[in-house]
Amino acid sequence: MLYISRWKTLFIWLTVAFSVFVALPNAFTDEELAGLPTWFPQDKVTLGLDLQGGSHIMLKLERSDIVQERLETVVGDIRTTLRDAGIRYTGLSGAGQQVQVRITDPAQVDAAIEALSEITAPVSVGGLTGGTVNEVTLDRGSDGELRFILTDAGIDYRVSSAVTQSMEVVRRRVDELGTTEPLIQRQGEDRIIVQVPGLTDPQRLKALLNQTAKLSFHMVDQSMPVEEAISGRPPASSEVLYSSDDPAIPYLIERRALVSGENLVDAQAAFDQRTSEPVVTFRFDSRGAQRFAQATQQNVGRPFAIVLDQQVISAPVIREPIVGGSGQISGNFSVEGANDLAVLLRAGALPATLTVVEERTVGPGLGADSIRAGVVASIIGAIAVVLFMLAFYGTFGVMANIALAANVTMILAALTTIGSTLTLPGIAGIVLTMGMAVDSNVLIYERIREEAKSGRPLIQAIDIGFKKAFATIIDANLTTLIAAVVLFFLGSGPVRGFAVTLTVGIVTTIFTAFFLTHWLMATWYRWKRPKHLPKSVRTGFFDDKNIPFMAVRRFTFIAAMAISVASLVGFATVGMNLGIDFKGGSIMEVQARNGEADLSDIRTRLSDLNLGQVQAQGFGDPSTALIRLQAQEGGENAEQSAIAKVRGELEADYDFRRVEVVGPAVSSDLTQSATIGVAAALFAILIYIWFRFEWQFALGAIIATLHDVVFTIGLFVLTGIEFNLTSIAAILTIIGYSLNDTVVVYDRMRENLRRYKKMPLDVLIDISINQTLSRTILTAGSTMLALGALYVFGGEVIASFTFAMLAGVLIGTFSSVYIAGPVLIAFKLRPETFQKDENEVDEAVAKFGA
Repeated sequence: MLYISRWKTLFIWLTVAFSVFVALPNAFTDEELAGLPTWFPQDKVTLGLDLQGGSHIMLKLERSDIVQERLETVVGDIRTTLRDAGIRYTGLSGAGQQVQVRITDPAQVDAAIEALSEITAPVSVGGLTGGTVNEVTLDRGSDGELRFILTDAGIDYRVSSAVTQSMEVVRRRVDELGTTEPLIQRQGEDRIIVQVPGLTDPQRLKALLNQTAKLSFHMVDQSMPVEEAISGRPPASSEVLYSSDDPAIPYLIERRALVSGENLVDAQAAFDQRTSEPVVTFRFDSRGAQRFAQATQQNVGRPFAIVLDQQVISAPVIREPIVGGSGQISGNFSVEGANDLAVLLRAGALPATLTVVEERTVGPGLGADSIRAGVVASIIGAIAVVLFMLAFYGTFGVMANIALAANVTMILAALTTIGSTLTLPGIAGIVLTMGMAVDSNVLIYERIREEAKSGRPLIQAIDIGFKKAFATIIDANLTTLIAAVVLFFLGSGPVRGFAVTLTVGIVTTIFTAFFLTHWLMATWYRWKRPKHLPKSVRTGFFDDKNIPFMAVRRFTFIAAMAISVASLVGFATVGMNLGIDFKGGSIMEVQARNGEADLSDIRTRLSDLNLGQVQAQGFGDPSTALIRLQAQEGGENAEQSAIAKVRGELEADYDFRRVEVVGPAVSSDLTQSATIGVAAALFAILIYIWFRFEWQFALGAIIATLHDVVFTIGLFVLTGIEFNLTSIAAILTIIGYSLNDTVVVYDRMRENLRRYKKMPLDVLIDISINQTLSRTILTAGSTMLALGALYVFGGEVIASFTFAMLAGVLIGTFSSVYIAGPVLIAFKLRPETFQKDENEVDEAVAKFGA
């Protein structure tokens, strides 16, 4: 019955109290928290970059750099080994992943293979499991030709090692900026994600991360004029490099480095004592100091070049030997430039070039606006849901609202405890949870009302209502949980934040429904000792409507099919307005420093930059504009160059509030992962429903869900709303919501199948839908209230996301009635039980004229 032990009561309220205690710091500012006692918790929910500003940058290690470096290393090793062994050779060259050499004397081929055996020897990969990898294999040809092939496994090993090394270098560089709590993590085989919250100068961060920072010191080759080397053929031991000046100055540089950056132990920005210009001072280790002193002693009076990433920074003349192991680099630096170069040199060189393939930057001003909009939308949505429940359930609504407040508090406490990041879509997840959490209470309350209406004593009605609602709520929430889990593992960035919030919300919803609401109901009953349901429960107007939904199933089914076909045709011909997440390109949100944004002027100024198609449109208030650039030819570096050009053209008149850049590599991956995500979610849910129900139910649920997905895609085609990464989150959530709705109806059908074994299927479906109609309408209404508040007050950034969700709720409600039901009839669910038996026709059949 309604007995709840003291231990269970203690557990429930300790959990709620602990959640309040952990979540409470989120109500204070950092300054207010600093003034509170030390025992008071200090941790708060970590805000995402879209809420506090900052930069998210994805770097891709260029595999071609690793291949080229390995190729040059193998060529050099072969040259040195054969020379040391006194073996004559010719035609030593490398291309692609292959190096070839011809041994001049056929009698020395075996000796050459023996001498070069170290190059093809397996390399230990280390690690806990140990193991080796063959980086180079040998293929012996005719006429003394030897071909050394770089294996894919060897390159993969080098790439993996280079990514690990690069992460350490990147971490040192970012730490030098003095930023707080940067996140640096590996993604996939060759990518690194860098998230720096609160960063106000993303351009500086990109400049630091983009440079390899390979520093070396070389002698200037004076054997011929550099102009002659450019127009003719430079010596084999030298190459032409250019300075970073404008215009660039060419230098003929000896390839052999006197000293490399590996021998640096320190580098600091300083001012030249004679000229007061910014310079960078450096200090070598003992080996570097010895080599540098020896080189300068032997070359007094000759110029030497300081080279950084194949660019000559400066080329001073050696006036006297430099024996102290230290020196300085001058090159017309600004103060910031000198600081950045010192940071690069202290952090060390990257093993390969890192290319920015994705950038998402949000200014702190926009982040503050997003927080304000999200909080306002959440408060308004919460008030709307609270009033909604009070209007329909009165006393029971008070219990539901207490459970809802505890639910939101527990979500914040859980996000604080696990260190999850709250993003703007994450706020949407909380608002959606507020709407959907009501569903669990509505299911319980409607079950209680049904049992009480059937004549059971109220105490029995409450007890049976909770028990019957339990299985339905678990089934409905697990389907949404499956979608959220798939979204987490296949999504990225803010989408994963949404998935985490939704997942936590599902868990807390189940807890508050079956523990807290149950306790509140039991306490209310022991206190009031009522004989009947409170008169404030006002959902009875849905009873005895006996709407014959299946009577029009052919018309609704045909209409739904026609709209679905039209949606698919529109998708194939017109297509969706794909955002940069799926087709690459750039988006910039800018705000005029004074007055309104001049869209015509922006278009005119940017059209002269030769960046292809440029769109500028109003966004929110008149001072703000949204600029879109098409994907640039030339890959990721071209995307970054385009952003730099736009900044250079507009930053004097506009603040850049948000910048998103997605290169072709990332957009291709996102498209693939999004497709796999939707398919994986549908498959996992199909298996679950098949396991819990019967195969007709599983197929019916998937067909209804596919209808919702196709319908939503048609909506994007028709309205032209941008389809981006958050739209995938919306579709997956619509899948979860639609299945939630469908499973509730199916669960009632399954229950009625056991009760009315000889009832015609269409009549049974109508009865089941009518019995759950109040729950369906109330849940849809509360969810749409919460989402409506988010759509109206949540800001432009997530407007398309919430619009898709609102449409999805309506579509999902429709499909759970007019698609899921007719499909069961089409598949002839349990046909052997649906033969009319005059002796077993239920009174419910007569109501529908059977």
